[in-house]
Amino acid sequence: MGRVAWLDDAPGATRPDPREGAEHPMRKVTKQVAVDGGWDEERRRKVAELFDSMAADWTANHDSVERRASITDALTRGGVRGGRVVELGSGSGMGTRQLAERFDDVVALDLSLQMLLHASGIAGARVQGDSAALPLRTDSADTLVLVNMLLFPGELDRVLTHHGQLVWVNTSAERTPIHLMPEEVVEALPGKWTAAAGRAGTGLWCVASRLS
Repeated sequence: MGRVAWLDDAPGATRPDPREGAEHPMRKVTKQVAVDGGWDEERRRKVAELFDSMAADWTANHDSVERRASITDALTRGGVRGGRVVELGSGSGMGTRQLAERFDDVVALDLSLQMLLHASGIAGARVQGDSAALPLRTDSADTLVLVNMLLFPGELDRVLTHHGQLVWVNTSAERTPIHLMPEEVVEALPGKWTAAAGRAGTGLWCVASRLS
């Protein structure tokens, strides 16, 4: 838990109706996973199959200047330090490309093999894995980046270094199917944190820094 300091919206940022997307089936899953640990083998399999089936369309149609703006803004105004950077739920690499332009040590991890196969031409390692049981050593990541990704607080707590940072981005803000507000993210995390949040393009973001 901790406090969230909201920065002024970036120029051109849009604010959707907060009710948009509230009934999407992934919204319930997102909150269950973050709060109650509602993740099992059946849910893992279904999510992997869903994103495998979407990989080609996702690669072709889900990258835009407006979507990337929230990632860029988080990395710039959020004070992200870098170090060893791991993107969880990296998909076909929209966020990974931006990370690789800024940081030397970037790992992209996704449950969907097809998404990773579509993430061509990206520097750094690509790893297939379940973020509920990360194939990473304890205290091995300085920065974890989640773009439109489920939040698994226990595993994030385990793999982040003592003063690590979590970057949370919803590229369509409240319209994002996998969505939590920054306050909900920080509340779900074990330990004490301080966080900055903002809006840019069509999205919103939060950069949380661990205090203990």
